[in-house]
Amino acid sequence: MLGAVLLYTACMGLTEELRQIVKGEVDDSPETLEKNSRDASLFKVHPEVVVRPKNAEDIQALVQFVAAKKKAGEKISITARAAGTDMSGGPLGESIILDMVAHLNRFIELGEDYAIAEPGMYFRDFDIETKKKNLEMPGYPASRNLATIGGMVANNAGGEKNLKYGKTGRYVEELEVVLTDGEVHTLKLCQGDTLTQKLAEQSFEGELYRKVAELVSKNKETIEAARPKVTKNSSGYALWDVGDPSTSFDKAQDKSLGAGGHPSLNLIPLIVGSQGALGVITKIRFGLVSPKPYSSMLVMFVNDLKELGTIIPAVLAEKPDSFESYDDKTLSLAVKYFPEFAAQMKAGIISLGFSFLPEIWMLITHGIPKLILLVEFRADSQQEALHKVKVLAGKIRDSHIRTNVRIAKDEKAARKYWTIRRESFSLLRKKVRGMKTAPFIDDFVVLPSTLPEFLPKLNDILLQYDLTYTIAGHVGDGNFHIIPLIDPKKPGMAKVIDELSHKVYNLVISYHGSISGEHNDGLVRTPYVRAMFGPEMTALFEEVEKIFDPLGIFNPGKKVGTSFAESAKKLDVAQ
Repeated sequence: MLGAVLLYTACMGLTEELRQIVKGEVDDSPETLEKNSRDASLFKVHPEVVVRPKNAEDIQALVQFVAAKKKAGEKISITARAAGTDMSGGPLGESIILDMVAHLNRFIELGEDYAIAEPGMYFRDFDIETKKKNLEMPGYPASRNLATIGGMVANNAGGEKNLKYGKTGRYVEELEVVLTDGEVHTLKLCQGDTLTQKLAEQSFEGELYRKVAELVSKNKETIEAARPKVTKNSSGYALWDVGDPSTSFDKAQDKSLGAGGHPSLNLIPLIVGSQGALGVITKIRFGLVSPKPYSSMLVMFVNDLKELGTIIPAVLAEKPDSFESYDDKTLSLAVKYFPEFAAQMKAGIISLGFSFLPEIWMLITHGIPKLILLVEFRADSQQEALHKVKVLAGKIRDSHIRTNVRIAKDEKAARKYWTIRRESFSLLRKKVRGMKTAPFIDDFVVLPSTLPEFLPKLNDILLQYDLTYTIAGHVGDGNFHIIPLIDPKKPGMAKVIDELSHKVYNLVISYHGSISGEHNDGLVRTPYVRAMFGPEMTALFEEVEKIFDPLGIFNPGKKVGTSFAESAKKLDVAQ
């Protein structure tokens, strides 16, 4: 059937060919191509056409079509795209863009502790549905109101609740994915007899499991040595999380037993964080948690970064739900655009101004702090949450740290601090004219214990360049976001990005950190994956792509295989 369609469409252009095989819209209008040539990154890549699939069958037909074209030697690929909020260039491609938001956006089922939905659904809408049973998927990013659940899975997103609950990937229980054979496959944890049956299955899926099982079994030491030393990572492919199937090959090795004392293999951790480079997700089942209803927050205004050496272990010992931070430049931004922050909070400017009077007086008397730390505790009662905050405040005061502290007794009082933390990047993008936000060193992770030593070294590097930037992050797990502002038309800007990226990532790697905690590799960090993981592990990442996608159908060059020179050509800045 597909061969007949290909023969019939041989004389057509790509757009017309695609209209013959999918039910959804096929759009190559200049406006659509321009919109889909950008995300929130510094890159610009013009696609040939945008397809809005109606359903999984459309994606299957499209993959089969592209596979046939690839076998005929044509240069063609599929790049799945959701909300376009990615800061890495991940959803940009030169061929076919797959718009997952237009139609694949349904909420399918809400169970007692899980939910099933399609990848194009916005998290804000997904969250409304799960909250009907007081349930939540807590691995959401700061862009929770803009991101889709499919994009969150593709990047293995994380955010303010990561410290306690972990990232998106922890909650993905089952995935439906269209793989390179053009069929929908249901992926979930396989162990014991189920895995034995899967490995014996004479099918595309059985062969996939066998190849992955052999890869991880033969390269245990390399994979374990490359496991990131930090608690957050979205770089590379998470081979260290797929389980241990080796007893299927050598049952004498009792020590290699997987989860529950059985050999196990789970392909989901490879799809999560893959940026669509292994297949196209069509349905997601998330495990959910019941959030504690009440919260209180301790706010600390740090003037000397050396104090972090005392503050961080003291805070982490109390096991808070969130431990976040933003810097003096972010605070200054909030002051400068105060009316916009009031609008975000849906609060009156006058009443909000009165609520900030204690902070304003502190700034007048003590100056602008270098770092503001937010420590949130949640509990079953307001009294319990407040008690936890007061205990930590007492420890900080007793340690004689010269840091001003304030207590936000409840969620309403804490909202102003959260708004500054969450909205600063959005304001930078919208408000600073003639300049562009430049997320290229925006997502590194180091061990929290190293921050007092690491942050001054980072600051010394940044001071070598005439840049305006903000720093915000998840200080509890050492994950920081630096967003510089640049003039994209200034000559030599590409060289500055190259130099500064190398310096920052070399520093991060020297501290055994990760180049990406939650924003992923994309065009911006793929050139540095080899430096982080080394040649042996990078070769295994390449082998993963060959196993899943031997024809190179899906989003090429976003996890391995792109040099900085190749990536730089796609930068939308002056060379």
